[in-house]
Order: sequence, then structure tokens, then C-alpha cells
Amino acid sequence: MRRIVQSCALAALFLSLSTAASAQRVGAWVLAQWRGASYWFPGVVTAHRGNMVTIRYDDGTVETRPQSQVRPYDWRIGSRVTCFFTNGRWYDATITAMDPGGLLITVRYDDGDTQITNTGRCREE
Repeated sequence: MRRIVQSCALAALFLSLSTAASAQRVGAWVLAQWRGASYWFPGVVTAHRGNMVTIRYDDGTVETRPQSQVRPYDWRIGSRVTCFFTNGRWYDATITAMDPGGLLITVRYDDGDTQITNTGRCREE
């Protein structure tokens, strides 16, 4: 039994490492902590050298972050995000629909308003 538990723990560790590693590949869609802040923004890996990953965020900005601040993109219908509303403020919302390419999303704000927006105008805490 102990050996099975150890094998399961090793398998889980390997899976998490391989998933994290896939977030480092050039062309991978990821979430990264822009400027090292606590928010995660979507973007695409454009370069990877050592433990540093360069991301072109969906809003067009580019920066290089440590790989510890980059993870696989995992937004889907039901994901909680914060989006930039037309009044220039950020509001909490839930993704209710996504186009097949994933860049356009429909969100329902906590106050009930809905909006179609692009991922570059949203972030995750």
C-alpha cells in the first residue's frame, strides 16, 4: 500500500511538472503575473531562456518573467475573472461564453451586466 501511495504521489508531481513545463513552450497560451503583481494576465510565450519566459500579453504588451510566474492558460466557461469595463474600472465577473479561438469572451459581471470583450481586457486574481 505504501508503494502505491508513493507511486501516486510521484505521478501527480510528474503531471504538475509536465503541465508547468508545457506552459513554457514558445507558442503556448499562458497566464502570467505582469510585472510580478498578484494578477494573472493571458498571453502567448514568444521566447524561453533558462528560467525566464517572454510573454506577449493579449493586450499587446510584452515582458519577460521568471517561469515561476507563468502557468498554463486555463480559463473556461465558469471561470472567475476581473475585466476592464467601458467606464475604465475593473469589475469581478464570470465567463459565460467563449468563441472557438478563445480570444473573445462573454462575461457576466457580479451586478448582472453582460459584455463581450477580449481576453486582453481581463485578468485573474
